[in-house]
Amino acid sequence: MRTRTCLALVVAGACLGACSALPDPPAPVPSSVLAPVAAPTTPADLSPDGFDDAHRATVRLLSIRCGELATGTGFAIDAHTLVTARHVVGDAREVRLSTYDGHDLTSSGSATAPDADLAIVSTDATLPASLPLADADPQVGDAVHVIGYPKGDALTVTTGHVTGERKDPLDVNADPVLVADATVEPGSSGSPVLDDADAVVGVVYAKGTNDTTFFVPVSTLRAMLDDEDSLVPTTACD
Repeated sequence: MRTRTCLALVVAGACLGACSALPDPPAPVPSSVLAPVAAPTTPADLSPDGFDDAHRATVRLLSIRCGELATGTGFAIDAHTLVTARHVVGDAREVRLSTYDGHDLTSSGSATAPDADLAIVSTDATLPASLPLADADPQVGDAVHVIGYPKGDALTVTTGHVTGERKDPLDVNADPVLVADATVEPGSSGSPVLDDADAVVGVVYAKGTNDTTFFVPVSTLRAMLDDEDSLVPTTACD
């Protein structure tokens, strides 16, 4: 906010009666004043309500299936496309979305990857923000943070480090997956795993023992996005 400086000039009236002397005239008033400018209160990557792009781009998912509901997380990669985990939206009859500020959106379609626990969800409405993809997978020891909606509750951030690479213990990803010690819970599936620059380095798909987190590396995500012909439209349950 620009601070305005006001100058007040007080002019003393001369005596009209029997005054013996007049005071010296005041110093001349400056012809211009440069008001100090305060530093911006909102950094460039924050919205007016104080949320950064990583929070604004992360969306709660409610997957309505035949006889059950499932919650998960997704994140925008452009104005109308979300990435999430395949098991969150697979077989869904309807996918409902809720943004960081409580706005409800409806999916206009989804598709899943055949060889990775990944999916994309399309929206007609414009998403609040999007996240960039990192150029390379993180290395063991790299710091990461996870943004998601564990148990379908409030938006939460957890931090940790990449601890290793291994074959998927659930056998739902054909390529190796990465492991981190950032805490997640059911409902965190599909959450973005971010580096210190808030670029996506992976996608959460499972929770292991001892608070370990399994995630699909960004290289696998990029391969899926580069081969859209491999994506299979979601078939709703009967």
